Amino acid sequence: MITLRRIDIADARILIDGARAKAREIGVPMCIAVTDEAGQLVAFERMDGGKVTSTTIAIDKAFTAAGAKKATHEYGAASQPGNPTYGINSAIAGRLMVVGGGLPVVVEGEVVGGIGLSSGTPDQDRACAEAGIAAFLATL
Repeated sequence: MITLRRIDIADARILIDGARAKAREIGVPMCIAVTDEAGQLVAFERMDGGKVTSTTIAIDKAFTAAGAKKATHEYGAASQPGNPTYGINSAIAGRLMVVGGGLPVVVEGEVVGGIGLSSGTPDQDRACAEAGIAAFLATL
């Protein structure tokens, strides 16, 4: 029998709450997206002041992290000219993100979803994503 844990709306709210708390701490209003293991959107929040242009970016970061089972900053490094995945950011109609801020959500070695943030620097986005995951994992 195959069992698969998936991110549900309650999980997504925990992830968003943790990411939002970190965003408030650093003073950067964020767009926060959470997807299931297939990269399909489960929940999204645009904090007051979050950049309108960051909406799609946050969603695509979460999509990339879950679907590819890889952090977006890892693609950033690997997609530079001369590296193995150069040009991958144009794949899937440009949805694959290569900018930091998208992380897979992993439970017991299995990717169960993704979280993506945008509106800060890549390091700020990533720190908030990490905070969201830490908040979620603390509930398991």
